[in-house]
Amino acid sequence: QVQLVESGGGLVQAGGSLRLSCAASGRTFTFSIHGMGWFRQAPGKEREFVAAISRTGDSSYYADSVKGRFTISRDNAKNTVYLQMNSLKSEDTAVYYCAAHFLLGRLLNGEYDYWGQGTQVTVSS
Repeated sequence: QVQLVESGGGLVQAGGSLRLSCAASGRTFTFSIHGMGWFRQAPGKEREFVAAISRTGDSSYYADSVKGRFTISRDNAKNTVYLQMNSLKSEDTAVYYCAAHFLLGRLLNGEYDYWGQGTQVTVSS
């Protein structure tokens, strides 16, 4: 059974920072061969792509709305992917989900093999 467990969400003032983590586990899951990504969904809105990172971490991709403010990274030794969020805005308020796909291109299209339970990020203005 594969699990993706997000943590690090919370309440922060606009302009502040948060660091999300997503720890992957499962006997049949090899973290290092999966593209990893973050998505978010705000109340009343559709789910949207936030960021993704390649298997080795040498390539990363961002939504225009977070480019320059968010940084995705991964530690394959710890089976963990991170999302550093700086200069947070009220419009970043959402539930953030971690996702994995064997093919990074599919992940960028919103497809996933595995999905986490989400962590709430609330940015107060």
